[in-house]
Amino acid sequence: MLIDLHIEELILRNLPYEQRHRIAAAVEQELQRLLTERGLPPTLAQGGTIPLLRIDPLTIAADARPGAIGAHIAENMYALLADTNRAVEQEKGA
Repeated sequence: MLIDLHIEELILRNLPYEQRHRIAAAVEQELQRLLTERGLPPTLAQGGTIPLLRIDPLTIAADARPGAIGAHIAENMYALLADTNRAVEQEKGA
């Protein structure tokens, strides 16, 4: 199965600016792993677009490495996508 996932904008507030590219790469890598191991969440199984995905604020250790930060973000993104009810609310702008 070929999955084409496009994240137009990833807003990382209160994280070190100089680590943004490494964090974004870690998000991409972890999402790829999650999609491969757990499959496509129901919200994406029919295709289409989710214009906004807003995860809850995360608690990140001050000494966390970019890879760990990105993985944590991706895990929360996947969990939100897998929770059909919350993802649909996000899509509707609720």
